[in-house]
Amino acid sequence: MIRGLYTSALSMTTQMNKMDTIANNMANVDTTGYKKDTAVTSAFSELMMKRVNDPEYTFLNIPKDIGGVTLGVFVQHIGTDFQNGALKRTDGDLDFGLSGEGFFAVNYVNGDGELEESYTRDGSFTLSGDGALLTKDGYGVLGENGPIINLNGIVTVDETGNIYADGAFVDRLKLVDFENKNTLMKIENNLYLPKEGSEQQEATASIVQGFLESSNVNPVNEMVDMISTSRLYEANQKVITIHDQTLGRAVNDIARK
Repeated sequence: MIRGLYTSALSMTTQMNKMDTIANNMANVDTTGYKKDTAVTSAFSELMMKRVNDPEYTFLNIPKDIGGVTLGVFVQHIGTDFQNGALKRTDGDLDFGLSGEGFFAVNYVNGDGELEESYTRDGSFTLSGDGALLTKDGYGVLGENGPIINLNGIVTVDETGNIYADGAFVDRLKLVDFENKNTLMKIENNLYLPKEGSEQQEATASIVQGFLESSNVNPVNEMVDMISTSRLYEANQKVITIHDQTLGRAVNDIARK
């Protein structure tokens, strides 16, 4: 009886975590280059139940097996779906969409004030007053020779990432891809940091100026998942209520007799 309470309570916690993930996806449905998250669940190891101290079912002091039982599921980790989103036309000179596999490299300033190379699919860039190419959150965009600066004039970019100012070559945008994208860790402002063991490989993406990559979140699918998760939560809530009522009767009614 108590095991049923714990199993249902654990399932409710799991559904709450899944709902948080779905809500975050819905909140970022219009975020440029956003990649949806998925709560990956796993079951606890199955335990074998046995009859103990029961002479009728015990032979040579060896308990008889009854069967397996599991204690429920939990969220093992949050995975990211790196499927590319659709390109949306903006006609902005500093809007760069990626078609294919790869990430822009930017200089991220961490909590210690140190620069770390991070990566993003969000190509909605801006220019500082002195012509430095920045993300919309103010991080410097990297080229093959370091931060891209001196973009004074009309900015153009070809599909390979060569960037020009008034027709003069400035640098080539640094594009990076990874053998296993699951080794990337999401941080703030739509950026990723590589985890230990991440291995880079050559990016195959081409750059399309005047376009931005949309989020790969499908709002219809997220709504379906939200309804399903909510119903599972309510079902487990009802099971806990039934267990509670049964325990109450066992204590208040049966125990009196």
